[in-house]
Amino acid sequence: MRVDKRSRDVPEAHDARAGVELLSVREQAVGSRGRAERLRTVADDARPAFYALKRGGWRDYITLLHPPYTLWHLSYVVLGAALAPTVRYDRLAATLLAFFLAVGVSAHALDELNGRPLQTRIPRSALVGLGISGLAGAIVIGVIGVVFASPWLLAFVAFGAFIAPAYSLEWFRGRFHSDFWFAFAWGVFPFRRRGHRRHLGARCGRTRAHANRGGDIRPQPCRAPCPRVTCWARGTRNGEGARRER
Repeated sequence: MRVDKRSRDVPEAHDARAGVELLSVREQAVGSRGRAERLRTVADDARPAFYALKRGGWRDYITLLHPPYTLWHLSYVVLGAALAPTVRYDRLAATLLAFFLAVGVSAHALDELNGRPLQTRIPRSALVGLGISGLAGAIVIGVIGVVFASPWLLAFVAFGAFIAPAYSLEWFRGRFHSDFWFAFAWGVFPFRRRGHRRHLGARCGRTRAHANRGGDIRPQPCRAPCPRVTCWARGTRNGEGARRER
């Protein structure tokens, strides 16, 4: 009887131990799944930048614009325009739109295409389309400025069309993706773009000030490119002052 009891108890004890081990394995599997899910949640919640929105959908396109840096970049355009004697708001608006398309849209889309630093879920084809269309729109605005404002703007258009993809896509082994080119392309360049118009518009003011210090005055053709500027020039024996408006 003892042998039979012992022979019956041994399988029961083995089954009990097996059940405990199986339960432990299941608990470990559940715990591993829970930890993996928590890690996945933390990874999803982690933002690549302080201004990045939660990934997915339209929020990715807002994040793609790098809003603080885009506004910072556009502020240099406004600062350069503020130095002009007269602010042409239509041209300022066109310049802001051109730099927004070139940097805010095109350069940032190409930058996201090159390594996904913002970790967005925007399709590659959409990034390519934004990069090309944004730069093309900026070039079109620049060419219109060349036609109606000054042919010297063509140099700025050519440089902008080159530096936007060269910086973002790290052309020439990243030679243009450096702190110097970041400061020059996104700070000095937009400031000088508006400062160029300021310099051209100041010539007529100097002519007028010189004429006011003289005696008689006579009209002289105004060579300043800005429209509707009154130019006074020094004369010799004209009895009355004259002026010419463009």
